[in-house]
Amino acid sequence: MSMDKVLKIRDVSVEYPGLQGGTPVTALSGVNLDIQQGELVVALGASGCGKTTLLNLIAGFIQPTAGYLTLGSSTLTGIPRVTMGKEIGDQIVGPSAERGVVFQKNALFPWMNVIENTEFGLKLQGIQKKERRQRAAKYLALVGLEDFHDHKVYQLSGGMQQRVGIARALTNDPSILLLDEPLGALDSLTRETLQELLLDAWQATSKMMFFITHSVEEALFMASRLIVMSPRPGRITHSFDLNFNHRFLKSRDARAVKSEPDFIAMREKVLSIIHQDDLREAI
Repeated sequence: MSMDKVLKIRDVSVEYPGLQGGTPVTALSGVNLDIQQGELVVALGASGCGKTTLLNLIAGFIQPTAGYLTLGSSTLTGIPRVTMGKEIGDQIVGPSAERGVVFQKNALFPWMNVIENTEFGLKLQGIQKKERRQRAAKYLALVGLEDFHDHKVYQLSGGMQQRVGIARALTNDPSILLLDEPLGALDSLTRETLQELLLDAWQATSKMMFFITHSVEEALFMASRLIVMSPRPGRITHSFDLNFNHRFLKSRDARAVKSEPDFIAMREKVLSIIHQDDLREAI
């Protein structure tokens, strides 16, 4: 039986070199965050607050200037180390199949059909065709694409292509799913449909998820925990435990949930926080 995992981010800062030898840019400063198994954590903040940098750190695409990140057993203790570039314990030192990523642009292979795209990660791992097809079919059904296995990517709408990207990430059975503004390029109706689909997938899989967005309404609707980040250097300034997603999963009425007085009040509160941060940045 696999043990529950937890993502731990400890005192993380990221500094990018200045252009042409100019002043370095501090993108993140002193970030601390834990994400538990089954949580859907959404990061929100104005452009330049470091949301994408934080996601890229968790994915292992970049390394922190200071601090460290781990993804391992909830019983992990102590500060992990890296020796000669090799991972010791559960420290994140590079990309890994246990951290799946869904991008704003789907990054699908146009020469492959839907099921070939979905099973691609398993093929790279050497999984036999019968098993990988079964696993891919399971997650395509989860996102409502059970009848589109043989379709080419260009035959699908933008929303359906993004569903394939979600299914592909889930098929690899990652410990955490990272969602980099995955619905930002969709029209409003398709975006709402995909919000509901993602919540259904979260409930069905109990995956740990980290989701970034610019939409306050989307953040409130999706999150079991919402973190608000300040403008550069990015820091987590506020954290809210929310249950609007569970209300939707119980009622199946997204518009009713988004119209509730406490949803509207929370939306105004978060907007005020972000607006105040913008004003401080401008001064």
